Amino acid sequence: MRARPGGALECGPTPRDRVAISDGPYAATRMNPLSASRPSGAASIASYVLIALICAAVLVFHLLPAVIAGLLVYCVTRSIERRLLRQRQLSHWARMLAISVVIVVVCMLLTAIGLGIAYLVQRSHGFSGLLLRLAEIVADLRGFLPADIQAYIPEGVDELRARVATLLREHGQQVSTLGYGSVRASILALIGLVLGAMVSWNDAANPASQRPLSAALIERFARLTQSFQTVIFAQVRISALNTLLTAIYLVGILPLSGHPMPYTKSLVTLTFIAGLLPVVGNLISNTFIVLVSSTLSLQIAAFSLLFLVLIHKLEYFVNARIIGHRIDARAWEIVIAMITMEALFGVGGVVAAPVLYAYLKRELGDAGLIGAKRP
Repeated sequence: MRARPGGALECGPTPRDRVAISDGPYAATRMNPLSASRPSGAASIASYVLIALICAAVLVFHLLPAVIAGLLVYCVTRSIERRLLRQRQLSHWARMLAISVVIVVVCMLLTAIGLGIAYLVQRSHGFSGLLLRLAEIVADLRGFLPADIQAYIPEGVDELRARVATLLREHGQQVSTLGYGSVRASILALIGLVLGAMVSWNDAANPASQRPLSAALIERFARLTQSFQTVIFAQVRISALNTLLTAIYLVGILPLSGHPMPYTKSLVTLTFIAGLLPVVGNLISNTFIVLVSSTLSLQIAAFSLLFLVLIHKLEYFVNARIIGHRIDARAWEIVIAMITMEALFGVGGVVAAPVLYAYLKRELGDAGLIGAKRP
């Protein structure tokens, strides 16, 4: 409350009540929840309902790849732009340079992934070479199994090829659905990248110049984006830890035991890149590591699977601890959130759980509903 020139009192926050969001992607202001005025109750309630519906729709309609890609480009671009604005010589070109850097890095990553896949296929001599190697492993396995079980094991590469073809015919719909899902996710991610770059090009709207509902929605999206940025930067640390432990196994343990793993550099790189995706990234990297391990022997593949399971059981709680520290949440809170979201929305819910839980705690904390009381 402050006095107008005519002596009347004007309700509203004073400048000291405004807390600048210096680490967020929006050039907006956040009100002190104990002293600042907020949008009208109806506008706030409507904004909460809309943001909840949007988040639910993203998970139900499997739009998460586009949202993650778009928010990632947006957050990285804004972060680079803020750094460039500190340089006077580059301040006028900060946004263009930031978007250009992000686009170049994304193109380089996509090219590297494509070349890596082509290299792996060429080195393994395609599908026929993989089948031949698997047939050799199966032939070795037959000698360790009882006679009753040997009847179910293919005797050679021709029988293995025939059984694979039979499985593809019987489960063709599931295989085609999996392929369609992968292509759809890739296309959505590319669309998200483009949309993120387009949004980054425009100036962030100032809530003070907007009508109540628009101002409330801007505030909701700003906090959601800040929560995403917090979790993603923490995920980079988790991916680095995962890559370090996996590299110790691939580069250290296996060669010292006399079983050097092929494609070690490619697998370590894949582990870090895939690890940037919560939960799903570990499944992708683990699948490739176990498949490559099977080209050595069935025993090495089983040992690799066991080692990776132990690593990720440990990382499951380390993940919750690192992210929980960033969003002021205990490990068990993150675990419960991930389990609940998985039950409601499947794998997508697990991926989105840390971000949405961080956003929920930020909203409740800024509203003064949770957290310790100030003295």
